[in-house]
Amino acid sequence: METILGLCVGIGLSAASGFRVFVPLLVMSVAALMGWFEPLKGFEWLAMPAVCLALAVATISEIAAYYVPWVDNLLDTVATPAAMIAGTLTTMAVSSGEMSQFASWAAALIIGGGTAGAVQMSTVAVRGVSTATTGGIANPLVSTVEWVGAVLLSVLSLLVPVLVVIVGIILAIWAVRWFKRKKQESISTPL
Repeated sequence: METILGLCVGIGLSAASGFRVFVPLLVMSVAALMGWFEPLKGFEWLAMPAVCLALAVATISEIAAYYVPWVDNLLDTVATPAAMIAGTLTTMAVSSGEMSQFASWAAALIIGGGTAGAVQMSTVAVRGVSTATTGGIANPLVSTVEWVGAVLLSVLSLLVPVLVVIVGIILAIWAVRWFKRKKQESISTPL
């Protein structure tokens, strides 16, 4: 049960990494410093005040940079692999000690990195559509939704991880159905 719960926390934190790379790490660091979260062996560095401060500076810098027109699109190029790395690290930091080290890293890479990559790629697509349709004017709104989502998702992942995963699955199913319906409508609509 502990393994499943750890993976649920990891999935939520990885999804948050797809929105903003440093937010989940900062939330984990603050939670570790407050004694609300204990990182696994090898990730004790998250509970160091200097690391928390560095993550806070990185988080503020990342959030601010996404409000600069056209820089936000450039950041997505760097953020995609960085989100996958952060998703892997966040999942590994909360994985259960019940699994072997190899199984933990494999799960973290596949589940954490994969989840973060999928979320990051969807944010890249949304920002691309926003840039193409509004010339980037709506991008600050997209950025605000992303960082607020990253904060909420990170906090909720530590508090109610199973609920976060269930809501995520429901949203994913809804999104797939919505895209299929839109695709069918575009095919059936005569030009």
